[in-house]
Amino acid sequence: MSHLDELDEYEAKLELRLKKEYSDVFGLFRFCVVTQDSTYLCNRHELRVLPQTSYPFFHLTMEDVWVWDKNRPMRMIPRAEVYTSSDVTIEELRGEGEEPTLTPEALAEKLGETLSGDDDIS
Repeated sequence: MSHLDELDEYEAKLELRLKKEYSDVFGLFRFCVVTQDSTYLCNRHELRVLPQTSYPFFHLTMEDVWVWDKNRPMRMIPRAEVYTSSDVTIEELRGEGEEPTLTPEALAEKLGETLSGDDDIS
């Protein structure tokens, strides 16, 4: 097996793990945000349009965020800011006040882990 084949296999495993994690955590979040560069799941967001002379510029702030990126060791982060001049799509996955379809405890059980009261979930 060549080094390129090994690298392709490694990349495919990372992508498969990322897709599985996405489907596992999807129920925890209220919004799905898609930009040209990435996909995010979050529970709160603010989108501001910053007018420019030739094109609009968007400033997106998100809280309680999961980032689609197979190369990140931690995809769950407390806050993210994105600046872009490209399209931003925001999908509401559940209404305000609706409980998530999945709890952190249920997710841990689904992933085969256990959460005790002393564990830090961050």
